Amino acid sequence: MAQGEVDTKKCGSALISGLATDLKPRYHFAALEKTYYERLPYRNHIVLQETAQHATRFIALASVGNPEKKKYLYAFSIVPMKLMDAAELVKQPPDVTENPYRKSGKEASMGKPIPAPEEESACQFFFDLNEKQGRKRSSTGRDSKSSPHPKQPRKPPQPPGPCWFCLASPEVEKHLVVNIGTHCYLALAKGGLSDDHVLILPIGHYQSVVELSAEVVEEVEKYKVTLRRFFKSRGKRCVLFERNYKSHHLQLQVIPVPLSRCTTDDIKDAFVTQAEQQQIELLEIPEHSDIKQIAQPGAAYFYVELDTGEKLFHRIKKNFPLQFGREVLASEAILNIPDKSDWRQCQVSKEEEEMLARRFRKDFEPFDFTLDD
Repeated sequence: MAQGEVDTKKCGSALISGLATDLKPRYHFAALEKTYYERLPYRNHIVLQETAQHATRFIALASVGNPEKKKYLYAFSIVPMKLMDAAELVKQPPDVTENPYRKSGKEASMGKPIPAPEEESACQFFFDLNEKQGRKRSSTGRDSKSSPHPKQPRKPPQPPGPCWFCLASPEVEKHLVVNIGTHCYLALAKGGLSDDHVLILPIGHYQSVVELSAEVVEEVEKYKVTLRRFFKSRGKRCVLFERNYKSHHLQLQVIPVPLSRCTTDDIKDAFVTQAEQQQIELLEIPEHSDIKQIAQPGAAYFYVELDTGEKLFHRIKKNFPLQFGREVLASEAILNIPDKSDWRQCQVSKEEEEMLARRFRKDFEPFDFTLDD
């Protein structure tokens, strides 16, 4: 059906648009325009910024028995959401599009002014894209957009006391910092398993991945992707792990493993085997699931992310070996450096740390996405 058959400037509803945005139906049927149209499915979340959601399919149907013989029936089978596996529910179709109700990220980043309703041209079939329905109202009933006090950018959370990893803290060993983004930074690990063992750390004070705000999560993911590319170019795959237990500031450990040493399956088997030996229940979680869906803020946990995107998760209930992640990677099955399982046994002089940091900065520079900003 050609979109031009319906005057999108005169049809559509801000109320229904708002409802569809908030309710996120799996299927949205419409019939008021008396014509058939089925758009591509659209996603209900912002990739890498929000928890994955199911897709929505919008279908308009013509009137029953219409003389043009346009489609007025739609046959389909649907499994109730509560009976579906979470990973299967949020699986995105290959032809999925962005949400038509949202302003595109590109427009948002360019800071384009929102056009007045009479100047705005509709660009989606049956969708009212007036921005006014997206503005929140205060408890006084006034439009928040007219507030004389515009909302200021949120400052990163501050630590309650001294912190070794908050970038603004005087305790930070700044000579180990090798790259700084907008919300996160990279630093060489002190007493690392290798010369290029690095940490992804939030600039503000966050205890775990679960507590990160959306913009910080987005940059963490950017660093992950970039580091994988960087290490792959050097003949290595990287393993990431986080231990949210007896730690006060998120440290996402990124350890490169030479491709010649072992396969990803070998690394996975080593973690599972050593976990079983220590009575640690290490569970494989669905590839598309988010740690935020599994662990609540404040809950203690340990998780590993492999270069394939596979994740292993353990909910810490009582005690947990602090060096577990390092012990597995330092074992004979992986890096074969068991004497380096404790970082305190691997420290080098400040001069050597400075030299290693300079070298990493130089090697990483061709991959540095912060230079594009």
